[in-house]
Amino acid sequence: MAALPKDLQLDLLGEFHFLPENLDDLNSEHFGALERDGKKLYRYRAKDHRIYFERTEEGITIHRVLHKNTLKDFLFRTKLGTAEDEQLSKKDEFWKLIEAGVQARKR
Repeated sequence: MAALPKDLQLDLLGEFHFLPENLDDLNSEHFGALERDGKKLYRYRAKDHRIYFERTEEGITIHRVLHKNTLKDFLFRTKLGTAEDEQLSKKDEFWKLIEAGVQARKR
């Protein structure tokens, strides 16, 4: 998120109209959930971007913000079907992308 221009960061964060405790009862038009090995990530569609985040003790941790065309390219390259959240949760490449972001923040 920090790599994005400040005005885009503010615009995207302005789209978040929910609290962490409300994540279990969200509008499926904008939200999705991916789960693997006990780790649960949420996907939020904000304009032309997809924000992947998780609920933490502190609130919410954003792992990746991908432009929708980047995600479409990713889905095309990995030959995913239309049930994107379910299919995406099964792809090692997606989880490696998320883990790379976690590791980059630790440095």
